Amino acid sequence: MAELSGRAGSCCDAAVQATCCEPAAKDACCAPGDDACGCGAGAAPVGGGVPGAVSQPEISTADPRTDEIRGLLERHLSHAQSHVPARDRHALDADALVDAGVEFYALRVEGELLAVGALKRLDDAHAEVKSMHTVERARRRGLGQAMLDHLLAVARDRGFRRVSLETGSMAAFAPARALYARTGFSVCGPFGDYVESENKTFMTLAL
Repeated sequence: MAELSGRAGSCCDAAVQATCCEPAAKDACCAPGDDACGCGAGAAPVGGGVPGAVSQPEISTADPRTDEIRGLLERHLSHAQSHVPARDRHALDADALVDAGVEFYALRVEGELLAVGALKRLDDAHAEVKSMHTVERARRRGLGQAMLDHLLAVARDRGFRRVSLETGSMAAFAPARALYARTGFSVCGPFGDYVESENKTFMTLAL
């Protein structure tokens, strides 16, 4: 799996401080072991942080319509429904994720499904990150970062020059915004068919 070198330094760097140092995002902001902002404590690396643990995430293409993955996606959609007004929800369901322009991936550790993510083609040069979700009990283990790194590596391999995303602007989405900011994404305006809304945050990264 390709490693991404775009981490924006300490979570208190000026460029990302507003996002990463939100109280709801502190634990998600930092890589395991990073003490900046005092937010790295308790973050467990992949493998659970147990000395000698060797379990690594395996990411592969997957069919979002399988019962196992559909159940995870339903939790993803439920999270959006709980926090975002209907007019501003853009999460894709399982059937929409089998579109020819979407590449869908599942992340497993020792065979157990723990995260999903997708890359949607917007045009020849521009792609969008979609459906990023990690099961709740597996969060703060670097799995979301592993999936994001994988999607960006795929985007580079496909020849895209820019990757963008849309996420919520409310506190419930602060950990997601922190992850994207830490990886080098910056806030931008609406792209594609999106329109401006106080409930949305748009971010982009040039590859």
